[in-house]
Amino acid sequence: MATSQPEIDRTAVETFQERVFEAALGTFTTYAIHLGSRLGYYDALAAEGPSTSVELAAATETSERYAREWLEQGAVAGLLTCENPGAAAAERRFALPPAHAAVLTDPESLDYLASLPRTVVGAVSIVGDVAEAYRTGEGIEFHEFGADLHEGQAALNRPLFVNELGTEWLPSLDGVDAALRAGGRVADVGCGHGWSAIGIARAYPDATVHGIDADEASVDRARENAAASDVGERLSFTHADAADVEGSYDLVTAFECVHDMSDPVSVLSSMHDLAAPDGTVLVMDERVDDSFAPDAGTVEAFMYGWSVFHCLPVSMVDDGVGTGTVMRAETLREYATEAGFSDVEVLPIENEFFRLYRLVR
Repeated sequence: MATSQPEIDRTAVETFQERVFEAALGTFTTYAIHLGSRLGYYDALAAEGPSTSVELAAATETSERYAREWLEQGAVAGLLTCENPGAAAAERRFALPPAHAAVLTDPESLDYLASLPRTVVGAVSIVGDVAEAYRTGEGIEFHEFGADLHEGQAALNRPLFVNELGTEWLPSLDGVDAALRAGGRVADVGCGHGWSAIGIARAYPDATVHGIDADEASVDRARENAAASDVGERLSFTHADAADVEGSYDLVTAFECVHDMSDPVSVLSSMHDLAAPDGTVLVMDERVDDSFAPDAGTVEAFMYGWSVFHCLPVSMVDDGVGTGTVMRAETLREYATEAGFSDVEVLPIENEFFRLYRLVR
């Protein structure tokens, strides 16, 4: 006898359909922002003011017809404004509102978020490989995600590192602040493109920072960024695993990278050994809830998005532990204990997306 199916709530169906539509619309907006940033459109509009498609194309050395379509899409999506929508297509003037310019054009401003769409584009760029990883259980090497993710992630953290890390966060840690002001040495494990090292060196004129990263392309970019900075002479970068580095440092850091590691215990153990007897080991990672909850909110959903497409696959390489983006405090505490630390202290530093931990030896 056939079992009758419960009647579907049509309002619930339509509400979810609308949600899927809005998600797709948001995807187009994400890619349009990335495209505009990549082509220099936002910088040109901020510098030149209201522009026609002809003027924007000339300023950026791009095609007028393509520039026109991008401008019109931006206006319809609410990213740009149009002064004279009734004019002929090539004569319409489009502007980037000042508030939007603050978010899209200054890479060292804490308001800057143009790098977020680029990072998202990079994360989903190899979705076919990600799907295969889900089938096989294999991991995906960090370098396979390409420049958009790597450059975008570095740019996403750059404002935080050059504005708050050395001027607010580290100064709040008495022992760390005193050591760095006295010319201390810092080992920055998983240094990426070097912005954390640059931020520390800028804030502490007598300190030296040694960046370490297992990704060769990231180390190359860190060296380029250091050379272009005003503190490059106090920075050095090494392409290596942390276990292969020797020395004694007043501060050993790992910023937003432990959750990506296939063997975090090994790396934390190396950090333990790199710290001087009175040195400090500092980890910054994602601020997530202490336990899983479906109603955890948008930040947790955001973190899970990164984990599904990037951080979990990266942390599964070489039969890795598979931490993923959502590394809860207790998980880090377990890794740290296994690595030889006696305790993990959650620091009273407020940030919507990140939590800082002092690993106690």
